[in-house]
Amino acid sequence: MKKIVVLLVLATVGFGGCAGLSDTQQRVGTGGLGGAAGGAVIGAMAGNAGMGAAIGAGAGLLGGYLYDQHKKSEQNAYQQGYQQGRQQK
Repeated sequence: MKKIVVLLVLATVGFGGCAGLSDTQQRVGTGGLGGAAGGAVIGAMAGNAGMGAAIGAGAGLLGGYLYDQHKKSEQNAYQQGYQQGRQQK
């Protein structure tokens, strides 16, 4: 029970610290943390939680970065279309 309370407190403090980060930093950080957690679980089942967490964190960081780049390209396309629409009026 103590471990659960400690983990909840750490998660609350960790996610509360994301308020001042850029969108890119938030997306990459979230991907890395999620990947590390998933990797640790899979690694624990395979016999090496530390290695699983490291691999998961790397995959999560990459995934978060790629997702961020995709969102930025969407935003750029939206802004370009918006500007073109305003110029045609």
